[in-house]
Parts: sequence; C-alpha cells; structure tokens
Amino acid sequence: MVGARPEAAEVSQPSSAAQVTDELLELSLGYLYSAALHCAARFAIADQLADGPRTAEEIAAAVEVDGQHLYRVLRLLATKGVFREDEEGRFHLTPLAEPLRTDKEDSLRDYVMARGEPVFWQSAAQLHEAVRTGTTAFENVYGVPFYDYIAADPELSRIFNSSMAAFSQALSNGIAEAFDFSGFKTAVDVGGGRGGLLRAVLRRNPHMTGTLVDLESVVADHLLDTPELAGRWSAEAGDFFVSVPTGADVYLLKHVLASWPDEDCVRILRTCREAMPAHGRLLVINALIPPGNEPHAGKTGDVLMMTVLNGRGRTRAEYETLLQKAGFTVTRVLDTSSHASVLEAVVAS
Repeated sequence: MVGARPEAAEVSQPSSAAQVTDELLELSLGYLYSAALHCAARFAIADQLADGPRTAEEIAAAVEVDGQHLYRVLRLLATKGVFREDEEGRFHLTPLAEPLRTDKEDSLRDYVMARGEPVFWQSAAQLHEAVRTGTTAFENVYGVPFYDYIAADPELSRIFNSSMAAFSQALSNGIAEAFDFSGFKTAVDVGGGRGGLLRAVLRRNPHMTGTLVDLESVVADHLLDTPELAGRWSAEAGDFFVSVPTGADVYLLKHVLASWPDEDCVRILRTCREAMPAHGRLLVINALIPPGNEPHAGKTGDVLMMTVLNGRGRTRAEYETLLQKAGFTVTRVLDTSSHASVLEAVVAS
C-alpha cells in the first residue's frame, strides 16, 4: 500500500540536548558543504592529488588560488570524507574524492560543477515560495520553465548537458550490466541526452544496434562515435512528445519522467507505446521512493525537481499508475541503485 510504513529500524536520533543543538545547527549550514564541494570541483583539486598527497599551499600555487582559503575549504570537506588531511598537513584523495577527477570515465566533476551554478542555488533559496504556492521555484525566480531558459543560453546548456552526461555515465554501466539485453537486437534511447546509457548497452551487447533521440542541441554532442560502436548507432533530433523511431525491440527512458508532471509523463509514454511493436519492451529507469524515514536519493531528487523543474520523484506504485494510464503493464522491477531502478513494461493486452 502506498504510504504504508515498513517495520524497519528507526533513523538514529541525537540523545542529548547538546547533540540536538549541534545536529540542527549543522543541518542549517549544509549549503556550505555544497559550496565547498563545488569550489573543489571548479579548481579541479582532485586532479592535483592524482600523483600523491600535497599541502594546500602546493595545490594553491598550481591552480592559482589563495592557499589559506583553500586549506579551510579542504579541511571542511575532509570532515565528510572528501579528501583526507594527514599529520603533515598534506591532503590525500579518498574514495569520495576520486569521482571528482576529470580523467575518470565515471567522473562526477561536471555534475558537481553544474549544481553550483546560480540557477540551482537561487531556485533552492525560493523553495519556501514553491511550497507556499504549489509552484516551481525556478519559474518563480526566472519567469520561464527551466528547459526554455537553458535553451536560450548556449553556455549554460552546455554545462547542464555535460553534467547530466556525467550523472548518466556514473549509473549507466551498472544498468547495462544488471539488465539482460541478450534477447533484444535494436534499442531506442528516448531523451537519452548524449547517449551514455545507449553506449554502455551497445558496448556490452555487440549483437545490438541503437538510436539516440533527444533535442538537436543535445544529440549534436553525443558520445556514440567510437571505433567499437562503428556502424551500430544513429543519433536523431526529435521531440518525445511528438514521435520516436518505430519498430525497436526495446525503448529506454532513463531519468526522463521525473522531470515532468504526470500528464506530460503519460504523453511521453503514449508516444513510446505508439512506436513499439507488439513484442517490444519499455524500460523506465528512475529512482523509486521507498516508504519510511530512511534517507534515499529519490527523496532528495524529488525536492530538486520541486525547485528546478515541474516534475517529481515517485514511488513504484505511482510509476505503475502512469504506465497503466498510458497503456502499459509492468512485468518486473530491477533495483540497480538508489538512483536507478528499472521498470520493465509491455503494451497492455
């Protein structure tokens, strides 16, 4: 039942008045950790530590910033496990800092960089107004929908698309590995950005071919043109509210539906249904919000949607309802991570 609370361990609570005060004050200043993380990404600090630990002054000289200020930022991040300071004052890479390196295939540096842009910060600052009025914070601040705004700003559009490609890449390999694509020959990645998921699927399934579909400005910078995929892909500009390529064995919708309200999600799903053959499969890939009080990526992403887009995070039951309205039946659900569960659906008989 949607909204039911499972019998699970309660979230840990502070045990004294002093701990309550400390934790609440820390939460109220959480934006400073985001700012510090963005700062480290902007100056590519992790790259400076790829060959070994260095002091803040040494790093600062290399990236041309103030050494004392940089030290204070890195010291704060080290409290969260992003970098580590040793007894000699040198900072080391940590597992949390490794994805900030630009030379990693699964680098999240561009994602962190983009989330430090004013369009995200200023929208988050108006969350209270979105809650008061039931509107979207971004549109209250900037006067137009998010995608319309970035379409008019080529540099911001480039930054955002690069950030989403980084986010996609971090998850796509796991999805492509966990889901069995052996029974499919052709795939269409609908709203697939620069094609990170399609690339991962084709790499692991050399018998397959695929088509990437997204806005012209997005697919123009796709990632599919590699020697190992030669002759097995195409990239098409398109509008998933209007049409998508027909006749494929499997259609991919990764992190698309969370960006849109229910009625638009149904429109997108119906477009996919109209293109699918009787034997086709649809894979809807999104975080599924669980019940209870435990932290979950879907809950964080849901509030991000409230501030920037007119979308929302959803539970499994809510996604199944959307799919049912669009003429689909869910056949199975595969959880690959807190950011990406796969709902496999077929056209309802």
